[in-house]
Amino acid sequence: MSPDSPNNIPSTWDEIVVKMLKTNQIKLIAYVPDKVLAPLIKRLHDDDYFTVICPAREEEAVGIVAGAYMAGLRGIVLMQTSGFATLPNALASLAVPYQIPLLMMISERGTLGDFQLGQAIVCRTMRPVLEALGIEHFAITQISDVEFIIDRMIKQAYATQAPAAMILSPLLTSKR
Repeated sequence: MSPDSPNNIPSTWDEIVVKMLKTNQIKLIAYVPDKVLAPLIKRLHDDDYFTVICPAREEEAVGIVAGAYMAGLRGIVLMQTSGFATLPNALASLAVPYQIPLLMMISERGTLGDFQLGQAIVCRTMRPVLEALGIEHFAITQISDVEFIIDRMIKQAYATQAPAAMILSPLLTSKR
């Protein structure tokens, strides 16, 4: 929590995410390093509640979180848009057909002034891939929606036993 927060009420998007992960008993974090997610990743590493793993690739993170679910532990995969591009096979052959409530938090790149061609191309394919696989997804654009959307997406994923993707828009994560 920010020291400036009255009564330790979360005041940044990453503080709210940590609160919602705890509220929903998400204890395992598998991530591939990402600059946008860095404040969240730091908070997660600093909190003994979480087991935080940094695998080499996003597909490995999916396998770790899927395996943990089968063992009774809730987890989430953190990645950026370009990392998502490596996942369609893992999602289509593991998470979707085996009804694993695989949670993904994706920092959105390739939009709103991001002029890296590779990021822009992947960004244009992310939502169509999620839709083709029938994976629920929602973009979070403002801090006032973070708690509600994350809480409901996690609850829905576990209630329906289906993967879910929470997309963190640059409108939320960039310092304006």
